[in-house]
Amino acid sequence: MKSKNSIRLTVFFILFLGLTILFIRPYYLFFKKITGISPITLFLSGGKYKQTEGKINFLLLGIAGDNYEGPNLSDFISFLSLDLKNKKLALIGIPRDIWSNTLQDKINSAYAYGEIKKEGGGFLLAKAETEAVVGQPIHYVLGVDFEKFEELVDYLGGIDINIERDFDDYKYPIKGKENDLCGGDKEYKCRYQHLSFKKGWQRLNGDLALKFVRSRNAEGEEGSDFARNKRQQKVLIALYEKILTKIKTLNIKKIESLYSLLDKAIKRDLSNKEAVYIGKKIVFSGDVKIDRIILSEDFFTIPPISRYGKYVLLPKEGDFFLIHQYINCVLNVENNNSCTSL
Repeated sequence: MKSKNSIRLTVFFILFLGLTILFIRPYYLFFKKITGISPITLFLSGGKYKQTEGKINFLLLGIAGDNYEGPNLSDFISFLSLDLKNKKLALIGIPRDIWSNTLQDKINSAYAYGEIKKEGGGFLLAKAETEAVVGQPIHYVLGVDFEKFEELVDYLGGIDINIERDFDDYKYPIKGKENDLCGGDKEYKCRYQHLSFKKGWQRLNGDLALKFVRSRNAEGEEGSDFARNKRQQKVLIALYEKILTKIKTLNIKKIESLYSLLDKAIKRDLSNKEAVYIGKKIVFSGDVKIDRIILSEDFFTIPPISRYGKYVLLPKEGDFFLIHQYINCVLNVENNNSCTSL
């Protein structure tokens, strides 16, 4: 009798072990393929990644791509600071119209100028220019390709956004018509399309999500760079939540497809190995609070267009000291409301 029970237990164990290997093996192989380490190594090792005083800082750039006007201009610029000790992520929108004395142009041109000098130079120059504005070291740069961004949003089934107010943009550029002479029309109306967004919750597909973050000629309040920064933050957080939801399904095919899209959409100087160790820290830290911050218009002055030949933003007092003070406060105090813009 004991012999039969032993046989049954052995058979059960073998079946259980076999099924476990069949289930886990695809995840194990996929993880090792993209990181170069095994999940066991990840679990047992603390790993290495760049940080300063427990904070990991990222620069996020939205790059238009070859099919858009100004293909290497940064259409959105955000500074992200992940504080693992205090379980906080600060997402700070940086106005793209800030003037750089070094570049003699807006800071959104830094990536483009850097890439002209040498491949990979875009990240270095964009990092340096943004560090000058925020007064914080930047450890990693992530550049999002707009074409792949659309594909990613569509793959996720769209994103849900709560639009704060109605707005219309009658001068949203039509891709591919940047140089169209419009049959002699001096206003070049054929180059543009009319965008209209209504207040309230909407599910945006890839095309609409991109237009929502790129629109910069809207009438009224939504036409400012500061309002656009708010819209961009809404989309980033909605995208982050959708990606997490997809990962939590534990469907290996969906995870592989998602990784493939993310890998194509995001150019980065952060290795997959560094990313998973940072991800491990986030998981073990528990829920991370996300603080969305927009640099107030009070930090800037707007000089006459004739002075620089274009609309630009200059820091008050002639330097970025006030912005440095504010961001340092935001990153190091528990209640951001105690940090005054000026």
